[in-house]
Amino acid sequence: MSTILVTGGTGTLGVPVVARLREAGHEVRVLSRHSPDHPVDLMDGSGLDAATAGVEVIVHCASNTRGGGKNDVIATRHLVDAARRAGTVTNIVYISIVGVDVVPFGYYRTKLKVEQLLERSGLGVTILRTTQFHDLVAQVVDMAAKLPLVPVPGGVRVQPIAVGEVAERLAGLAVPTPAGRVTDMGGPEIHTLPELARTYLAATGRRRRVLPVPLAGKAYAAFRRGGNLTPSHAVGRGTFAQFAAGRGK
Repeated sequence: MSTILVTGGTGTLGVPVVARLREAGHEVRVLSRHSPDHPVDLMDGSGLDAATAGVEVIVHCASNTRGGGKNDVIATRHLVDAARRAGTVTNIVYISIVGVDVVPFGYYRTKLKVEQLLERSGLGVTILRTTQFHDLVAQVVDMAAKLPLVPVPGGVRVQPIAVGEVAERLAGLAVPTPAGRVTDMGGPEIHTLPELARTYLAATGRRRRVLPVPLAGKAYAAFRRGGNLTPSHAVGRGTFAQFAAGRGK
C-alpha cells in the first residue's frame, strides 16, 4: 500500500477519490487549509513540505475556477516544488478536461498550462482528461433557473459523466508507476445543453421554459464544433437522466 496525498480532497471529486483510496487500504493525506493533520495553503506553499514528506503518489484534484482558474498554475508550481524536495514522489495524477487543447476557453487554457507544467517538471505524471461531470451541468441549470426563463447556450452538446466513475478511475491510476497521458474518459451519452436542462428541470419538479441562447466568440464556436466531446471514448455508465432522477427524489 502507498502513502497518497490528495489535493482538493474535500471537493466534489476529491471526497469519492479519498474514499476509494482508503477502501483499498492506502494511507491517504487530505490537503486542506483547515486540516488538523496537514494544514496547507497551495497558494503560498505553506505546509506542503510536511504534507509531502514520505508521499509516493499525489492525486491533484484541487482547482479554483475563479478568474479563469489562473491560480491553479501557481498552486501546481508550489506542489511540484514540494514534490521535488520530498524526493519520494514517483507519480502525480492530474485530472484535466477533454478539449483543453482545442477549446479557447479561459479555464480550459489554464488546465492545459497545468498539464504542460507537470509534463515539464521532470517528475512522473499521469494525466486523465474527462468530459464534464453531471454535477456541473446541474449547477449550470440551477443557476439559470433563477430567472423566469431558463437561458442556456444553444447548440452546445455535452457528454456528462458520473463523478463517482471518474473517482474510481483516478484511484486506479494512483499507483507509484506513472502512465503519462492516459485515454480520455467520456460519459455514455451526448445531448445538447437545452435537452439536458429540460431533463433536469422535469426530474426536479420544475415546469420552466428553456431558452436556447446563441453566444459569440471562439470558445463558443469550439464548443459548438464538439471540441469538448470524446464520442470514441464513451466509457461512462451512468446517464444524466439517472443522475437527475436521483436529484429529484
